[in-house]
Amino acid sequence: MRAHNSQPVDRTDDIETLVRALLRDVLSLSQDRVDAFDPDTPLFGALPELDSMAVAGLLTEMEDRFDILIEDEDIDGDTFETFGTLVTFLRAKIG
Repeated sequence: MRAHNSQPVDRTDDIETLVRALLRDVLSLSQDRVDAFDPDTPLFGALPELDSMAVAGLLTEMEDRFDILIEDEDIDGDTFETFGTLVTFLRAKIG
């Protein structure tokens, strides 16, 4: 697996940290804001920055950044519901 900067990502890296960086970078959120996210923090429908176009951008960035393939059937209504559901999804995809 390769990170966005083409350096191998250690699969033992804290997935939450990686998801925070992803949300910060793609949605242009402040570090303080993403640091405050806990597993129950609502995302889609609660963050004005996270609209349907941003979801598409996040999916593309996840594929690129983590060298994974996300199929349409992998995504459901819960994937972007909360920070915790997004972390769980990405943890399962990364392995």
